Amino acid sequence: MAVSNAIIRACLLYEFKLGSKAAEAGRKICPALRKGAVAERTSQKWFKKFVSGNESLDDEPRSGRPSTINNDDIKLAIEQDSSQTCQALALQFNVSDETIRMHLHQLGKRWKFSKWVPHELSEANKLQRLTICTSLLSRHNLAPFFDRMWTCDEKWIMYCNKKRSHHWLPGEDPLRLTAKPSIHQQKILLCVWWTTAGIVHFEFMPSGHTITAKVYSPQLSTVAVALRQKQTALENRKGVIFHQDNARPNTARVT
Repeated sequence: MAVSNAIIRACLLYEFKLGSKAAEAGRKICPALRKGAVAERTSQKWFKKFVSGNESLDDEPRSGRPSTINNDDIKLAIEQDSSQTCQALALQFNVSDETIRMHLHQLGKRWKFSKWVPHELSEANKLQRLTICTSLLSRHNLAPFFDRMWTCDEKWIMYCNKKRSHHWLPGEDPLRLTAKPSIHQQKILLCVWWTTAGIVHFEFMPSGHTITAKVYSPQLSTVAVALRQKQTALENRKGVIFHQDNARPNTARVT
């Protein structure tokens, strides 16, 4: 019959109180419990603890990794620096990487890349944008002008946009085949001008060409003609507000 550790430790403490030596206590306890119930090294370890004044029969907390971790502590660490890796957090909390990953998933966290933006806005920049947007909305409420705006943009598009699709097929039918696109697909540059009423004009640039000031300026003349033909009222009665970004071709002297 197995003897619990609590009973063995209580017997060792009893012998310690009686003034027995560690090895002697082990020899006395084994005949009463079972042969080999207490090793001499075990008796010495507990007697050393009792001599130090600690008579608790519980195990000392281990110095290794704790079996549990608090989600609130991890949440606080992530809120202070959300870019910390699982390895860094594991070293900080003295647990395994998988334990950290499990608790982060419990907190609803996902490991995501940051998003590239053209500029990192300061608080002054954000306030300036808020002021401008509020001003534009106030102006639009007094005299609507969004319908008068004419703008443009460019976009690289693929020649071929094949995609795999699902099909409802009988169980014994083979799968439909779709050719895999090349790694380096052919692209073409699309230029589009539009208003709130729809597209005014679009052009496909010849292969190998991009937008320059010498290309952009004639395009504006072509679009102006198309605007007179398709949206006459906008030009004659309301007046056109042309909006473009500050790309090099758009701000060049010839443009």
